[in-house]
Amino acid sequence: MTTATQLDRTLHVVLETFVERGYAPHYTELAARFGVGPEEGKKLVHDLAATGLPVWLYPGTDLIASCAPFNNQPTQYRLSVDGRAGWFGQCGFESLAACWAFPGKALQIDSPCLDCGDPLRVVVRDGVIEHQEPTGIVAYVDLPLREWAKDWPFT
Repeated sequence: MTTATQLDRTLHVVLETFVERGYAPHYTELAARFGVGPEEGKKLVHDLAATGLPVWLYPGTDLIASCAPFNNQPTQYRLSVDGRAGWFGQCGFESLAACWAFPGKALQIDSPCLDCGDPLRVVVRDGVIEHQEPTGIVAYVDLPLREWAKDWPFT
C-alpha cells in the first residue's frame, strides 16, 4: 500500500504537471520523478485514483483521465490563464476552483451554456470573479449532491 505521504507527493506532481503543461503526466514520468520503476508508477496512479478524491483513470488503462480541477481530455470548460489557452476543467465548479492553481493570474473559463448553447465566459483571479458574460450567470445542477459520485465519468 502506498503511504499517505507518497500519495500527497503524487497528487502534488500530477497537479504541478497539469499547471505547467495542461495535461497529466504518464505513469512512467511519475516513476522517473520518484526514482521507481514503471510498475510502481502504475501503482501510484491506481492508488491515487482509489483515494476517493475526484481523480479517475481512463477505463481499462493506467492513464490519468482527470484530477480535480483539471481534465486530461477536452471538456466544454476551456481554461485560459492570462490569455494562454491549454487547459480543460473537470466540471463547471472545478473550473472556477482552478484559480487557486494560478495565484495572481486571470483564469478565463469559456463554455457553452449546457441548457441553451449560448456562450458563457467567466474570469476569476484568486477566488474573485472579475468578469462574467452574460452578467448574472448562475450555476445549476439537476442532480442531488448525494448522487454526484454516481455520475463521475468512467465509473
